[in-house]
Amino acid sequence: MVSCLSASFFESIGEIFSSGNYMNMIWQGLLTTLTVSAGAAVAGLLLGTLVAIVRIQPKSGKWVVPRIICDIYTTVIRGTPMALQLFVMAFVIFAIRGFPMEVTAIIAFGINSGAYVSENIRAGILSVDKGQTEASRALGIGTGYTMLKIVIPQGMKNVIPAIGNELIALIKETSIVSMIGMVDLTAVAKIIGSGQNLATYLTPMLVVALFYLAIVYILTFIIKLVERRLRKSEKR
Repeated sequence: MVSCLSASFFESIGEIFSSGNYMNMIWQGLLTTLTVSAGAAVAGLLLGTLVAIVRIQPKSGKWVVPRIICDIYTTVIRGTPMALQLFVMAFVIFAIRGFPMEVTAIIAFGINSGAYVSENIRAGILSVDKGQTEASRALGIGTGYTMLKIVIPQGMKNVIPAIGNELIALIKETSIVSMIGMVDLTAVAKIIGSGQNLATYLTPMLVVALFYLAIVYILTFIIKLVERRLRKSEKR
């Protein structure tokens, strides 16, 4: 029984990699996964930075309402499942005929990622010594310029590992886009293995898992490279 499953397993691997149709499906699924992940990562980083800046402002004056909105945003997004958020985005908020599902997915994952990234960036900003901000203001430098050129760059250095982990989690979370009809890597594996026996059904899943592993490995390598470069720049 085991030998039959092993033979069937290796035969299905060879079939997948030798089939132009299967490989084309996998490459298309990979493109969808990377497109959604990259778009959501950029959107989440921008949104997260903006929310973090608002949430570190004083709890009084003109910042009261923006802070309340940002607090509600982070609480709701972090407290509800990503699958539910994606479903609501696709079939309630953006339930418009012809509206691209890729854009819907990018927006949904970007909003979700932004809530987590904002907490990381906020922690990084608060870790910067307040003396630098006070010294900057004493020199007559404006608050906005101080935040943009002095505080945020230093805060980002402190949270690169945390943001990197969020990006890795984001890539893996995109595997649920099939619930709104998109065909990503995971959906391709299900399509290729559908209607077959256990060994041949598991094979495309394992092949796709290798693609995810490769993406995560490359991203991890880039993050470590950036950290190393930043440490060298600090020593100079």
